[in-house]
Amino acid sequence: MIPHKIDKEEFSKLPIVSHSGNVVVVNDVAQAEAAIQAIRDAHSIVGFDTETRPAFVKGVTYKVCLVQLSVGNTGYLFRLNLMNGIPDCLKNLLEDKDVIKVGLSTHDDFQNLHKWDADLTPRGFIELQLLVKGYGIEEMSLSKIYALLFKKRISKRQRLTNWEAPSLTDKQISYAAFDAVACVEIYTELTRMGQQIINQ
Repeated sequence: MIPHKIDKEEFSKLPIVSHSGNVVVVNDVAQAEAAIQAIRDAHSIVGFDTETRPAFVKGVTYKVCLVQLSVGNTGYLFRLNLMNGIPDCLKNLLEDKDVIKVGLSTHDDFQNLHKWDADLTPRGFIELQLLVKGYGIEEMSLSKIYALLFKKRISKRQRLTNWEAPSLTDKQISYAAFDAVACVEIYTELTRMGQQIINQ
């Protein structure tokens, strides 16, 4: 039985999990095309997340500068700010209903991506916040859901760092990649648990 919630004290005591797989940082359109082809060739469920430079001044906002996709334990980080927008190959993948993508709070991600491309129409997405409700989970954040399922904690220290920096730090890269990987891990675990219930 999955606990419905996790309190702050219990959460803070959990060991921190870090990304141990490969990461591909995508800085230009040619690299994006190669990355998207690799993702398509994997014929697997794709993890999805985005990052935006935090604004600490009232009224100041920024566009999404990073789209994270993952296949298996490999993360692909698309630096939209360096490509001045969403490359066609990435847009096509996000709109491809036959490529299943898993994310959390995707509505917010889509709204922010529309600042780059108002015509973007994402398809083929599974929203984890809706999925977990079917398992009685009341937590809505990625880190809390992950903690309930795996008894490990995703560090969020990098979330408010500058994602538009000329070069991302190793910690930023690891954090960003794992957020996408974690989405698929959560989906896979919930699917496994659901299948167990059916088979009993």
